[in-house]
Amino acid sequence: MTTAKASPTKKAAAPKSASPSPSTAPTVDPGSPSDPGSPSQDKTKADPGASKPVDIKNLPVRDGEEPWVKAELDAVRAALQEDIARFQSQIEISTAELEGLLRDGSEGAGRDPADVGSANFERRTELSLANNAREMLDQSELALRHIEMGTFGNCDECGKPIGKGRLQAFPRATLCVTCKQREERR
Repeated sequence: MTTAKASPTKKAAAPKSASPSPSTAPTVDPGSPSDPGSPSQDKTKADPGASKPVDIKNLPVRDGEEPWVKAELDAVRAALQEDIARFQSQIEISTAELEGLLRDGSEGAGRDPADVGSANFERRTELSLANNAREMLDQSELALRHIEMGTFGNCDECGKPIGKGRLQAFPRATLCVTCKQREERR
């Protein structure tokens, strides 16, 4: 009889912990793009949005540019999805390499100081590569979300159109050329 009472309490505990998880998962994505769990959640968010048609007519373009057409936007979306897969793979490889380097340790009896220095340099380099891949992944996922929300192409700084040509060449761009040049001068 006590077993019967224990199993309902276990069942009751599981739904309680399961219900906050879905409500917290969506709030984690926009707030913390560097969260390791967010890439998979962002990807699932972007997939349902892909089924919704984006009103291409409302996407901003600069004066003198032709409006976006579906094939152009699909090409940009596909490039971003390829980038996301590539960056996720790079992060997995870098993480595995870092784990191996950390497991080996940097100091120990009988290790040559040059070997220790070399191991430390490798760790710093691998950490830098992993962080760069995470930043690129976050930027790619953000651009994909902007496409799905229909807000793709507005400059984060001035709000003017970034430019279709710039976005086709570099879909992760968040600044128009003028604002980017101003930022680089600082």
